[in-house]
Amino acid sequence: MEEIPISALYGTLAILLILSAFFSISETSMMALNRYRLKHQVKLGNRGAKLTAELLGRTDRLLGVILLGNNLVNAAAAVLVSIITVRLFGANEIALGIGTLVITFLILVFSEITPKVIGASYAEQIALPIAFALKPLLKALYPVVWFVNLFVQALLWLLRIKPATETHKLSLEELRTLVLEASHFIPQKHQSILMNLFELENITVNDVMTPRSQIEAIDIDAPPDVIKRQLATCYHTRLPVYQGQMDKLIGILHVRRVLNLSLEQQLIAESLREMLREAYFIPADTPLFSQLHLFQEKQERMGLVVDEYGELMGLVTIEDILEEIIGEFTTHAPAQSLTLHKQADGSVLVEGSSLLRDLNRKLGLKLPLEGPKTLSGLIIEHFQDIPEAGTSLKIAGHPMEIVQTQDRVVKVVCIYPQQASKPQ
Repeated sequence: MEEIPISALYGTLAILLILSAFFSISETSMMALNRYRLKHQVKLGNRGAKLTAELLGRTDRLLGVILLGNNLVNAAAAVLVSIITVRLFGANEIALGIGTLVITFLILVFSEITPKVIGASYAEQIALPIAFALKPLLKALYPVVWFVNLFVQALLWLLRIKPATETHKLSLEELRTLVLEASHFIPQKHQSILMNLFELENITVNDVMTPRSQIEAIDIDAPPDVIKRQLATCYHTRLPVYQGQMDKLIGILHVRRVLNLSLEQQLIAESLREMLREAYFIPADTPLFSQLHLFQEKQERMGLVVDEYGELMGLVTIEDILEEIIGEFTTHAPAQSLTLHKQADGSVLVEGSSLLRDLNRKLGLKLPLEGPKTLSGLIIEHFQDIPEAGTSLKIAGHPMEIVQTQDRVVKVVCIYPQQASKPQ
């Protein structure tokens, strides 16, 4: 039999390396493909995406045909190099060893590493067109792939390994990471809203409520003139109504319903009682996300927060929850707004009744939120006593000085920048 020309052997070797590169790039691009983007392309009607999704639906068959082809081609290339070596140098052991090293190098560089790097970098651009070539190849080699997979399934059964059949679902932390890494594609405001949504399950109504001491409410036992003046100057359209003390709540008054009555000088306790709605109470540990659904379900806009003993702790509105998602947008009463007075040295004067969450958000602080909700409560817990004015302290690395105390609470605090120290 006439020998095959050496040039034909070189050409065959080049073809085998190209086929090996094809299988390597196919495997990597298919496995590195973004499954969620693929689903989107399928919904748009992309033929390549539909075919790719079909192939990925049976990963065992897809990997079977790719690895079968790749191993056959690599084995054929190794045999071919041995033939070329024998033709050139005879049955020389050293030459055969060098030939083995050469083919190993060629396969690694041209058929494995380089194609895999390209496939991982351009997975979508490569996988979708390659699917048109892999589909008929899978049909042609299906009997062989099926036979090989019989042994694969048997081995997996012996090892008690069950292949996953469903697409991996992203956890909340994975979604959070995805949003953070997509900052180049999502506007910063949208990214902030999405991140705030993730936090709603970790924040309770107790964290965002208006404290009891700052609730704007009406004492039904107060003189009519006092009630009229309070209604004329109130900052809210819904006010809690109590009798004698805040713990004795008797309902919620909608200010608009009482305006005509007030103008007609008929403002008496009995008339107010007829206009009251039943108060809606919320447990203090209710997550914000759950409470948002409850507000929607019960068609309420405001709820009174109570502790496990039924004691009134504060008040929360649907606007408070929405502001946790999209930021402040409503007009607050002066008692509820965070008043900041910046000093020339960079320090800031704040009221002791300021909510810690507001301070963290406005000043970029990292004050702990697990315990007290106000700055005054945090300082008193820190000292386990009522500190005197002029006392300095540091909480969570933030230096601060108590400026004024009154009636067993801290009224005004000066917070200094972390890089600066309190003046001597």
